[in-house]
Amino acid sequence: MRKINNVISAFQVAKVLIVLGLFVLLISCTKSAPTETQALNNVEPKISTETLWHVKAIHPEGRFLDIKAVDAFGNTFDINASQDPNQKSCMDVKAYVSGKILPVKLLVNDGKFAPVKAIAMDGTFYNLKAIALNGDRLALKGVKRSGNIIHIKVVDKNGSHYAVKAISPTGQMNDVKGIKINREDLEYNIYGFDVYAHIKALPQTGNVGDNFLWHIVSIHPDGYTLEVKAIDKDGNTFDVKAIQDSDQRSLLDIKAFMDGSVQLPVKLIAGDDEYKSIKAIGKDGILYDIMAISPDGDKLEIKGVGGSENIINIKAINEKGEFYGIKAISPEGELNDVKGVKLMKQNVELKINGVEVYAHVKALSQVH
Repeated sequence: MRKINNVISAFQVAKVLIVLGLFVLLISCTKSAPTETQALNNVEPKISTETLWHVKAIHPEGRFLDIKAVDAFGNTFDINASQDPNQKSCMDVKAYVSGKILPVKLLVNDGKFAPVKAIAMDGTFYNLKAIALNGDRLALKGVKRSGNIIHIKVVDKNGSHYAVKAISPTGQMNDVKGIKINREDLEYNIYGFDVYAHIKALPQTGNVGDNFLWHIVSIHPDGYTLEVKAIDKDGNTFDVKAIQDSDQRSLLDIKAFMDGSVQLPVKLIAGDDEYKSIKAIGKDGILYDIMAISPDGDKLEIKGVGGSENIINIKAINEKGEFYGIKAISPEGELNDVKGVKLMKQNVELKINGVEVYAHVKALSQVH
């Protein structure tokens, strides 16, 4: 009987040890394999890669005017278009005021033009103004409706209209427009204001204007332009322009406009250097440098810096070796890329006044 009891006791101890072992094993497995909830909690949140585009007015002379939100005391605040990482087809336009991001809207108005305002939650509003070179502050207005689109312009004191654009740090450009969803004037009410249209930055559709000369500029990543000029050996400067045909803007010739009516071809020059020089070619093969000139007077070389088989990218190069885009801008604010175009596979396309030409320089429609 004692032997039977001893066997039972041993069996009970073994049973307890087995249960304890299974319990320890279960705890160990639980710690080593996180649950689904734990795994989700350990995922790092995605970091925003939002890119801010500058919002500018384009003066008919080819320069940019800053656009700002202006409070009742005359203080100014930035206006930007916000590009998310996945698309740039319809970007929000916002005011950045003292750490707050405010919506920008066209408001319902009984007058001829619809006013553009940035609106705070407390009912405070900020007027949107373009800052002219002389310090004048010019109003932004919705000036015309085309179906669901409201055309937004800067209106100067003479009644002239300037285009309003969103410009990326790399020089791409979108139109700033009002978008309507409702047929009626009133879209909705926000913070006590009746909204006529939402303001977005949309891809340019392009049109052929009446002005046949386009300005050639370099665009700094901070959102201002550098003039592009032809320069002779004595330091004299001459305009460089793109010439628009009467019925197309897809491929524009680029010329240097010298004294009088003389127009010189602008070409990429054949050579062994990694970056191809760009020059205006004059009589007897005299070459004129093509350079970008900053507002401070600094001169930046412009070069062909590589590209695909038929297209050579043309950039201004600063003292750090950074590239700035070169663009053609119409007086109406349309934008084309300035590129080198090769039509033949050989190194030398042709000779002009004894100068070997590597590629032609043209203003092409932007590819988004």
